[in-house]
Order: sequence, then C-alpha cells, then structure tokens
Amino acid sequence: MKNNTSTRKYTFIDLFSGAGGLSTGFEMAGFEPLLAIDNWQDSLDTYLYNHPEAQTLCADLSTIDIPNVAKLYDLKNVDVIIGGPPCQGFSIAGKRIVDDIRNKLYKSFVAFVRYFSPRVFVMENVPNILSIGDGAVRESILADFRELGYEVVYKVLTASDYGVPQNRRRAIFVGQKIGHYSFPSPSVVTKVTAAQAISDLPEQTVNDGSSYPVAPQSEYQKWARKATEGLFNHEATEHNERTKEIISMVPDGGNYKNLPAELQSTRKVHIAWTRLSSQKPSFTIDTGHRHHFHYSYNRIPTVRECARIQSFPDDYVFINSRTSQYKQVGNAVPPLMARAIALNVKESLEQQ
Repeated sequence: MKNNTSTRKYTFIDLFSGAGGLSTGFEMAGFEPLLAIDNWQDSLDTYLYNHPEAQTLCADLSTIDIPNVAKLYDLKNVDVIIGGPPCQGFSIAGKRIVDDIRNKLYKSFVAFVRYFSPRVFVMENVPNILSIGDGAVRESILADFRELGYEVVYKVLTASDYGVPQNRRRAIFVGQKIGHYSFPSPSVVTKVTAAQAISDLPEQTVNDGSSYPVAPQSEYQKWARKATEGLFNHEATEHNERTKEIISMVPDGGNYKNLPAELQSTRKVHIAWTRLSSQKPSFTIDTGHRHHFHYSYNRIPTVRECARIQSFPDDYVFINSRTSQYKQVGNAVPPLMARAIALNVKESLEQQ
C-alpha cells in the first residue's frame, strides 16, 4: 500500500497572529492556514493581503467564544496551533500562573489547545519568560500543557542560526501528544549580514511597485526578490539636518559612545544613535522607535529594509500607515526561523 503521508498538507490556526511572520514560516514548510486571530485590524489587513486563502478574525482572545468560532469558521481538523501570547506582568502564585486578568491571554491559548486538541502546538515568547519568578512561569506553562496530555519541550533559538540576518532570540515551546519534538539545528554556517540583506536597496524612496534600481548583490537578496519584480514599502524617512549631522558622526556598527561627549546624552536611551553593522547580522529590529540607523545612510531603515532583516520575502507587502507597518514588522516572528521550526514539526507529524 502506497504511503501518502508526506504529501498531506497539515493545517494550523495562528493565535495572536500579527502580520503573519510565524504563519509565513509554516506556509513555507507546506502547512495550510485555516484562521488567524488578532486584536489589531491593521496587522490582519496585511495578513489577509499576503495569505488570501486564509480566514482572519479581529477579536479579543481573552473573551472569545471558542465553540462559536469553531462553528463560524468550520474548524474541524486542526493539526497545529501556533502563536505568541503577550506574557508581560504575569500574576503568579507559588509555581502556578493563577486566574488573574493579567494572565487571560496566555490562558486563552491554553483554552484553544484544550478545545481543538491539535497534534502539536508551538508557542513563542520573549526569552526571559523562562526565568520570570525564578522559573515559576515556565513551570506553570509546562504543567498546564502536561495536564492536557502534551509532552512539552522548550528552547531559546537565535534567528541568525537559520538564515535570518538578525540576532533575534525567542523562547519556543513545542508540545505534542505522540512522539518527541526535536528543535532544528542551525541551518547556516556563515550568518547573513546586514549588508548582504539590504545593500541592494537605495537611499531614496522608491514608489511601490517600481523596478529594483540594481541587481541583487547576494544570495539572500536573490532569495528575497525571487517572487516579485517590484519593490514595495521602501519609503525613506527625511530627518532634520541636525539629526542627519549627528547620525553621520556614528561609524558603521557604532552608537552614541562614538559621539562627542556633549552629544552622547541627547537621547536618554541606551540604544540611542546605534547604526547597523554592515558585516554582522542586525540586532533585534524594534517597532519603529527611531533610534537605530542604516549602516551607511543617515536615516532609519525603511519598512522594507526592516522586513528584509526579519526575513520577509519582498513579495510580502505591508498595509496601512507607515507607523503601523513598522510596528507590524517589528512585532513579527522571523519567517525563516519559523520555517525551520515548522519543518521539524512536519517531520514529527509524519513520523506519527
């Protein structure tokens, strides 16, 4: 009898989906999105634009009626649930995450897993979730899912180990009822640098859909551009002359410490006046706080440059205001790291 398990397209629901970084990685690995839920419509506009085959729901996950959602969206066989519930300000009692308003979003992720009983779940979060309350939050997460019959493993992964030109670190929890999940080994020996990610993108604004001004200059750029002939989301910020003058004093890879003493305290944050290093993966891309600058140009990176650093391919177009786009990109899970996680989930499912 022929074994067709390797051709099956496994399904997933994305909770706290944002603009779809985690979903994109799972789609790259051959998974099929059924539904994305988030409470910010801007991010769902981008999600649906780039995942037109999926359904989206703008809702507060802490108050959602799960059986009603299952009925409305015809959700019957869900193989995987993925997502990253915000976990700031946990309320803890002993070694348990207690029933407290601050914990509602995490508890809603648990409730979805309880209701749909997926074969696998993947939950991502900030690395310090493993140490909050001397490990109490971590132990409570493990206990909550073990009570539902899942074997849970966790690890902090660094995005640059998986071809992402960024040293972003995320804590990943994976649970499954059958078998054992193994985290992906690093997929690259030489990490992709910021220059290899964005050196083909011009200093000036490019109108959406315009042709690229130069040929790709690295394998990463060829990969990013392979599905589109046009450039999108590349609107350059015009800083005032004084700001540009100060930026120009900071060398490639430098920061406020490279400035004259009288200028070092002009911004009261430790990340102030930080330039990307052209020869290294980027530091973690934020949501548009305007303290990080291009390694060469005297401006902050464009939305497209940030998206490249996050490992979104260039055919992934961000919708709504530029401020919104920066936030959408900054909040996302890097798709290439998500893909590495998803490929191992797929392998585990097929072994089951």
